[in-house]
Amino acid sequence: MLVTALMAFCYVLFAQQIYQTSSLLRPAAINELDALNRSQVYTLPAPDALLKVGLALESYENRLNFFRDHPDLFKPLLQPGRTLEQSFEVFNRDAITLVQPASNKDNSESSYLRLELTYPASLDGVAILNGFVDYAINKQREQISADLKVIISNRLRELDAQINAARSSYLSDKQGKIASFLEADTLQKARLEDELKALRLQLKIEREARIQQLDEAIAIAKSLGITRPTTPSAMADAAQGSSSRLVRTEITSQSIPLYFMGSQALQAERAALLKRTTDDFTDDRISQIRKNIQLLEVNRQVEMLGKRSNEDVFLKDIEPLRAEVVRLGRLNTDMSHLGLASIDRKAQVPTDPVKPKKALIVALAMVLGLLLGLAIATVRFLTQRRQQGVRPELPPT
Repeated sequence: MLVTALMAFCYVLFAQQIYQTSSLLRPAAINELDALNRSQVYTLPAPDALLKVGLALESYENRLNFFRDHPDLFKPLLQPGRTLEQSFEVFNRDAITLVQPASNKDNSESSYLRLELTYPASLDGVAILNGFVDYAINKQREQISADLKVIISNRLRELDAQINAARSSYLSDKQGKIASFLEADTLQKARLEDELKALRLQLKIEREARIQQLDEAIAIAKSLGITRPTTPSAMADAAQGSSSRLVRTEITSQSIPLYFMGSQALQAERAALLKRTTDDFTDDRISQIRKNIQLLEVNRQVEMLGKRSNEDVFLKDIEPLRAEVVRLGRLNTDMSHLGLASIDRKAQVPTDPVKPKKALIVALAMVLGLLLGLAIATVRFLTQRRQQGVRPELPPT
């Protein structure tokens, strides 16, 4: 028993001491994530943020990158004949443990993460654990910042596409309006020109008909000898020899034939009609039509539509889109100070090693030595009795 106790004491005295330290993380305060959640671009509740930190702490890639970026902390682990990845594999498999409750996402009050590190005395485990926690949180911040930039960029492209679509719709609508205005003006102008042409033809026909009437009346007036304007009653009085001093008032319900105007007046009117080159002045409608045609030469609405220099001010329903573009452009994507988790307890230097357990090993060695000593003494006793020829007495049953 004394020998085994001494051997155990020598073992625990010279064996490599293994320490254990841990760091406890809890969900961040609401105000830490308020700015990110109020951005309406990226929503991250506190339990989800803690879960992301847990995934980063559990990530093999993050652990390996931290191992590579801090060779001074892991220098005692590097051994000849082993690659960096092999040394890290041994350390990662046996040293780091992540503990989290199963319901940490549903109940933020009971959510926590505990990262435990078991390390030999040759390593600075406290610096490794605290450094790795900060490294994982910073990595997750960089990932969130990158995701936020991508989301904002995609949203800005979507808003630009909507604004461009509104601009294209406006241009199409404007071109449609211009085409409609020009088509309506062209149609109205064509109708007015047709009306003007028909009206001029009508006036020409009426003028020709008037000339024919004058020819016929002139012939009749010449046959009757009427050279000056007269009336039927005046001709009757002249035929009867009535006094020329007599003044008559004649009322008739019938129009006086044209030849009573006399051949001189009729010939003068006929000559004037034959010299006429246009009949436009004889009808007021012609001047009105020509005025309308002149007004249709230039459409002021089309002219103003074509002279618009800043057409974006005429776009409809894009003010919210522009406001969103400005808001997204002013969002802060620097998440370097974003509080993803609250470090409730940092890793501290342990006072006692977890391995080897000195008292337990010495006590077990003493018990083992006692049992071994009793076994040896029993064997020797039985051997001696057999050599002396004495049969050992069996104890009573």
